[in-house]
Amino acid sequence: MKKKLLITAVLLCCFTAVFAWFADLNGNWSGTLSTPDGQEFPLSYTFKIDGDKLTGTATNPQGTVDLTEGKVKGDSISFALDAGGMSIPHTGKYFAAGDSVSLNIDYQGMKFHTTLKRAADKK
Repeated sequence: MKKKLLITAVLLCCFTAVFAWFADLNGNWSGTLSTPDGQEFPLSYTFKIDGDKLTGTATNPQGTVDLTEGKVKGDSISFALDAGGMSIPHTGKYFAAGDSVSLNIDYQGMKFHTTLKRAADKK
C-alpha cells in the first residue's frame, strides 16, 4: 500500500514539473518567415498551455487567426491555422535553455522553418 502511494506521489510530482516547465511557453512569441524568393513576413503567436492542450492566436500581415488542434507532448508542440478554409499544420519544439521555439510550417506542400523568440507581453 505504501509503495503504491509513493509511486503515485512521484508520478504526480513528475507531471506537475512538466506542466510547470511548459508554463514558460505561455505568452507572446515572434519570428520571421523567409520565402524561397527572399521575401520576409513577420509572424507573432500567443500561446496558452492548459495541460496537454495548446491554444492561442497567430498574427501575420493578413490578420489574426485562432490556433486549432493544439497539442503539447514533452517538448513538442503542434497546431494548425485555418487560412480561408485551408488547414496549415505547424509542428515544433520548445527549447527552454534558449527560450526559443523551432517551428516547421507546411503550406500547400511547401515546407518552411522559423525560430520564434519570446516577445514582450501585450499590455
